Amino acid sequence: MKSFVVWFLVLVGVASGHSGEQPLSNIAIHRATLALDESLTIKAYPFILAPKGGDTEWVTVDLDNPNPSHDDWVGVFSPAKFNGSTCCLENDHKEQPPYICTAPIKYNFANFSNSDYVKTGKTSLKFQLINQRADFSFVLFTGGLSNPKLVGVSNYISFTNPKAPLYPRLALGKLWNEMTLTWTSGYNLLEAVPFIEWGRKGDPQHRSPAGTLTFDRNTMCGPPARTVGWRDPGFIHTSFMKDLWPSTLYTYKMGHMLSNGSYVWSKMYSFRSSPYPGQDSLQRVIIFGDMGKAERDGSNEYSNYQPGSLNTTDQLINDLKNIDIVFHIGDITYANGYISQWDQFTAQVEPIASTVPYMIASGNHERDWPGTGSFYDVMDSGGECGVLAQTMFYVPADNRANFWYSTNYGMFHFCIADSEHDWREGSEQYRFIEHCLASVDRQKQPWLIFAAHRVLGYSSDKWYGLEGSFEEPMGRESLQKLWQKYKVDIAFYGHVHNYERTCPIYQNQCVNSERSHYSGIVNGTIHVVVGGGGSHLSEFTPINTTWSLYRDYDWGFVKLTAFNHSSLLFEYKKSRDGKVYDSFTISRDYKDVLACVHDGCEPTTFAS
Repeated sequence: MKSFVVWFLVLVGVASGHSGEQPLSNIAIHRATLALDESLTIKAYPFILAPKGGDTEWVTVDLDNPNPSHDDWVGVFSPAKFNGSTCCLENDHKEQPPYICTAPIKYNFANFSNSDYVKTGKTSLKFQLINQRADFSFVLFTGGLSNPKLVGVSNYISFTNPKAPLYPRLALGKLWNEMTLTWTSGYNLLEAVPFIEWGRKGDPQHRSPAGTLTFDRNTMCGPPARTVGWRDPGFIHTSFMKDLWPSTLYTYKMGHMLSNGSYVWSKMYSFRSSPYPGQDSLQRVIIFGDMGKAERDGSNEYSNYQPGSLNTTDQLINDLKNIDIVFHIGDITYANGYISQWDQFTAQVEPIASTVPYMIASGNHERDWPGTGSFYDVMDSGGECGVLAQTMFYVPADNRANFWYSTNYGMFHFCIADSEHDWREGSEQYRFIEHCLASVDRQKQPWLIFAAHRVLGYSSDKWYGLEGSFEEPMGRESLQKLWQKYKVDIAFYGHVHNYERTCPIYQNQCVNSERSHYSGIVNGTIHVVVGGGGSHLSEFTPINTTWSLYRDYDWGFVKLTAFNHSSLLFEYKKSRDGKVYDSFTISRDYKDVLACVHDGCEPTTFAS
């Protein structure tokens, strides 16, 4: 028993991503001291950002420092004016309040773009800023990240309209002919009324009201989300577009009606509505986990996130005309309690999420915090305890605090589990999973997909291999009987940062010897780890797992293409080039789904 406990602690600590620190957590901002040097200059420009509209701008920061050091760094702060009196300390009230009690939204070292900085004291840094509802300043520190001394502050700069409606996120509603839209703004309900204007392209437009949510520091469960990671999230608005025609192009824009009767508008966007459940048409689904966010300006780099996260994002953007819906199955931003990073993420995926439904699942880095009802008693969410994920994104769950839900897209039926809550037999979630799987009409929706963040099925991950069961502790013991009974085609997982595909499997045994084409009776479920969306990569075990058909230590994502009710194409693509590196097809008829398999049918009788 002791060895299991030791292994379990290692597993949740290492496999869950603790080897990749949130870069802002490396800054000991609580130790910051004030040592202003009037002989240096730090200037940021342009002063007004995006004067013709837009939500992003490149900013140049010029430094002239007579006392340069190799560990000098520049932090980007927003709001521009930071004040120690606003500090919120946890537990230790004896600690002297720091001059700065909020982390920057990003940072870079002064010598990043000029290796001669230490000799000359002169350099220019370029930062890409997004509109985050407040002004910005740039602060020069010396003493590195562990003992920062504030030596200079720049002028303030701001976007033309910092409160503008931004970063639309589409999601499927609870009904097949409903699409939801969530966005962020700086307008509270006393200032402006939020709504969307939408309709079929070329037709008269409808207006639909939006609900508004926000949260405060006290909603967070612990540090850094309650302390140095806290930043006002603005206001999150959600509206519903109902009674949509199937597979039809719609346009929309977000609006706010100000108290003086004038309007503030976003730019125009478009999306294609969902097909009717069971509709026989080309339908294309993207699935991945653990992407996180990265900065195109090279700031905040850690654990080699930039290549994976940005490449995955860019591949999806480049192929957006061939994508109908996206599932990001947990570990979404890796903000880990640094609230500003959720804005950064929604800006990064905006070209995708504004065009196709962007469906998410809950991961350990969104939910887990001790004493909050999480199934895992770890601190991976940085004190967010699910609040950011369930507020920033919509999912068609009965209770978004319990992040499990079912949804339909044409010929697909998806059962999305929440691996951060108990899934074992007898639990509330177990009952949901069985109901979700049992409720599908396979004549209309032949492709049945299960997904969760943690690996509840099979993985040859190094840390799972140390234990020998190649799964999350207690992972498949309860659920495999449901996958078998209801003939789940494919089960997807993230959490492990690589790609792996199994054979069709039941109770640790391959039930089909094929590798690239499956037909006939569904007598086992294919399990796929697709956690290489962008986070640091996870090593495989050296143990030969006979059920493992393909492994890849690289970043990538999966694309499912349903051609009709009998033909499905599965493709694994690398993020670096978008090319297919693993694939298989499934061909079958409705009678093959009805056929009995081991542990998959009720007892039969010849009695009349």
